[in-house]
Amino acid sequence: MKHLKKLSEEILHENPWWTYKHEQFEKANGETGDYYYAKTSGMSIIIPVLSDGRIVLVRQYRYLFDKESIEFPGGGIKQDASALHTAKKELFEETGWVGDEFAKIGEFQPANGYAKDNAHVYLARVLEQKEQKLDDTEEIEVIYRRPDEIDEMVRRNDIWDGMSLAAWSLVRGIFFKELTGTESPTLQNIFKSFFDTST
Repeated sequence: MKHLKKLSEEILHENPWWTYKHEQFEKANGETGDYYYAKTSGMSIIIPVLSDGRIVLVRQYRYLFDKESIEFPGGGIKQDASALHTAKKELFEETGWVGDEFAKIGEFQPANGYAKDNAHVYLARVLEQKEQKLDDTEEIEVIYRRPDEIDEMVRRNDIWDGMSLAAWSLVRGIFFKELTGTESPTLQNIFKSFFDTST
């Protein structure tokens, strides 16, 4: 497989959330091409689990599509922060819940054709809730659903956020392995299941 050879790069725009870049590359035939893309510091997505096995989600307004979206808590990683620190911070700010234990499930690249934007997915055990700390542009409702209800929401397209869909695809097998033969998953077995499958 032939790879493109980068010739140059420049920053076209920067803001607090991402950088817009332009690169020139050389094609296999010697011609020059242009590539434009966004670059971020990545983001963290959290699947928070209550002691009764229900999962914490958020409902918030998405400006670009002018409608509400049901999602897992999450947010962008600042340049001086780690993915885990961001996961803990975003979980608390958006939901008020404090995570007792975090297990990293995996990573994915949401839009690898036009963005360098790595998403880190965490499973979190949450035991205590305090007051949300929302930005002045945020209005977030915290909701709770069982794993089977989330599956149904995905099928109905009630959950249409791509980040949440990708994160759920990484973690759902843990819940449904535990659901086999039981009415609802237990928190202890969910985390035991994860660590057993990751060894």
